[in-house]
Amino acid sequence: MRIGELSKRTGVSPRSLRYYEEQGLLTSSRSEAGQRHYSDAAVQRVSLIRQLFDAGMSSRVIATVLPCVDVPGDLGVAEDTFTAMMRERDRIDADIAHLIETRDALDVLIRANSRHRAELSTAPEPVAQSA
Repeated sequence: MRIGELSKRTGVSPRSLRYYEEQGLLTSSRSEAGQRHYSDAAVQRVSLIRQLFDAGMSSRVIATVLPCVDVPGDLGVAEDTFTAMMRERDRIDADIAHLIETRDALDVLIRANSRHRAELSTAPEPVAQSA
């Protein structure tokens, strides 16, 4: 199938599909006219790539993980993939911890602002002095 058909079947833009190829995540063959042609298996491959991106992985990390799909029986590849996935999980855990700290700091500011607003709403109106 050509790039437009793969785009329709996956919901991924042709530009993104070309990017996946540039990063070595997806392959195609070329016609004599230079048009990209993809196998039917490319639909599943693009779906997996999207899942990995959605999990927060970079294209560099995805390129490390995909060989496990390409050569599933290779223990060395499986070990390298496991290591990459654990490193990504640790990175995500650190990001989550940072976001929790940020949210907690914001909660402190929200509570302080709420108290301040409450004080302002119960304070007597200033009396205007005539000149």
